[in-house]
Amino acid sequence: MIHIKQIPERPSSAAVEAIAKFSPATLHEAQGRRGALSSRLKPVDYRMKLCGPAFTVKCAPRDNIMLQLAINYAMPGDIIVVSAGDYEEAGSFGDVLANACLAKGIGGLVTDTGVRDTLQLRGLGLPVFSLSVCIKGTVKETLAAVNDPITIGDELVYPGDIIVGDADGLVVVRSDEAFAVAKLAQAREDAEAGYIAAYRAGKSVIEVSNLDPVLKAKGLVVDL
Repeated sequence: MIHIKQIPERPSSAAVEAIAKFSPATLHEAQGRRGALSSRLKPVDYRMKLCGPAFTVKCAPRDNIMLQLAINYAMPGDIIVVSAGDYEEAGSFGDVLANACLAKGIGGLVTDTGVRDTLQLRGLGLPVFSLSVCIKGTVKETLAAVNDPITIGDELVYPGDIIVGDADGLVVVRSDEAFAVAKLAQAREDAEAGYIAAYRAGKSVIEVSNLDPVLKAKGLVVDL
């Protein structure tokens, strides 16, 4: 029997806000280079960004009935995260369903299958990240799980994890680690600001990154 479930443990709004301050790249590095989804998943518009709790759903390839149910039951601010078999040749989401998402206040969509109507999606502004753009239609046949753990983009995503996306890609942050990761991300941004200041003050990349002992240990000889 298939059950429709809500996210069992939602992250607090404070946790989502703490994570939303940082880029996926910074968060990935801050949490020990963990959590990056496959670079094949990209936004349909480079200006799109998303951050929110993952509302996870499994779909059969070339079938979007469970995606439609996810849209129906997701809460405002949720990011619908769809595992559909890493299947490029289907357009499982377009402008009609995007309007349904916007009417409900859903925060965005991440899917490992295709989407279509990309011109309209860009105009609507709902953040949509997908494996492909494909015009091929889908069926509505196969029931599957909602808000179970899923694998997407080579990463395990639990319902309620925080999903962050921008033009560079996507990262998942475990909700119970959000504040610790945000603290590490801020420390990384502060350090990078220091590096930039040092470059502008005239220091070299070798000095700033303290590469001299590393290069000497590796036997580098510079003949300039």
